[in-house]
Amino acid sequence: MKNILFVCSKNQWRSPTAERVFRKHPNVSVRSAGTASSARRKISIKDIKCADIILVMEDKHKSRIKSDFRQALNYKKIDVLDIPDDYPFMDPELIEILKAKVMPYLT
Repeated sequence: MKNILFVCSKNQWRSPTAERVFRKHPNVSVRSAGTASSARRKISIKDIKCADIILVMEDKHKSRIKSDFRQALNYKKIDVLDIPDDYPFMDPELIEILKAKVMPYLT
């Protein structure tokens, strides 16, 4: 079982949508968090340590994680999905984009 952490800024739309879409997938355990201080659920050291793969929505999220959690990132894979903050929670287009971009990580 892979542990995947989805990260966006405020953990309101993109990363919670990803968590909801993939939470029942049989091969993964998922959680989501945000990098902003105002995030609904702010990323923590525990999130980093538990994750096998960290999937961020934008380059700025990867940079923030590398800056804030440098010590905990040894051997952690962080990939950028390149999904802009243009979609509300559970938007059908966002779901399709997430499925297309995340499925390769699930095999």
